[in-house]
Amino acid sequence: MKHLISMRDIEREEIEEILEEANRMENLLNNKKPLKLLEGKILATIFYEPSTRTRLSFETAMKRLGGEVITMDAKASSVAKGESLIDTVRVISGYSDIIVLRHPREGAARLAAKYSSVPIINAGDGANQHPTQTLLDLYTIKRELGKIDNIRIAFIGDLKYGRTVHSLVYALSLFNNIEFFFISPENLKIPEEIKEYLRRRGLRFKETKEFIDEEIDVLYVTRLQKERFTPEEYEKVKGSYKITKEFVEGKNFIIMHPLPRVDEIDYEVDNLPNAKYFKQSYYGIPVRMAILYKLLRDSDKALQ
Repeated sequence: MKHLISMRDIEREEIEEILEEANRMENLLNNKKPLKLLEGKILATIFYEPSTRTRLSFETAMKRLGGEVITMDAKASSVAKGESLIDTVRVISGYSDIIVLRHPREGAARLAAKYSSVPIINAGDGANQHPTQTLLDLYTIKRELGKIDNIRIAFIGDLKYGRTVHSLVYALSLFNNIEFFFISPENLKIPEEIKEYLRRRGLRFKETKEFIDEEIDVLYVTRLQKERFTPEEYEKVKGSYKITKEFVEGKNFIIMHPLPRVDEIDYEVDNLPNAKYFKQSYYGIPVRMAILYKLLRDSDKALQ
């Protein structure tokens, strides 16, 4: 695996290898000992959109592994002078050993991979894919439920623009006996191409505008992404759903959320045993450590 661009490029065996490596990394983190697995390596982060968890967890992961980090601020770089993504990537791949890229345009990471001399990790390309979030989502499910096969998962909120949802659906389709529930306003439904993909694979799914009254294992909540709407569109859908303490109490499912949260989960839910979204955020560190280690190890092998 030279780059990590889309979950559609990865087979189940590779996913399981990364999750196993992430578990090893988590154990190493718990030992509280300095690591030198990527000593001498440099990670470059290129973010054209805002980020807290993805950017900082990647930087933390690299430093935990003994590597170094350089960062490009798009607003304070030559991008402001009109430099193209291709030229930016060509230059920065000469300064670093691996690049994490977030860009508002779908397909930007795949384009960057064509011109980079080092591995590219897609940290989100528009409403398309967010593969590292998906891998930490899968790790969360496995750590909290003890399995990924044979689960029922409900996605709620913005399923049209939610790249974390799109990536996770594709990844879960590689596992056995997964049942999907898609809960959203009419104009934020899961894209038709994803539903057609599930139909071709013979996977079960149900669409609804209302909360479901069925037993599920995971409730995956997403915010309505204001930045991807016109003001008029956003006013029509804001506040569509809110997960409350009263709704959750007595239920057995775990609650996940890629964060940031706006108002879709009440703060009172945070203290319930169902709430796993802050642990999910923490799991991003060992998972991204595993991804960095695997890509750089494979890259070094390819050069030998």
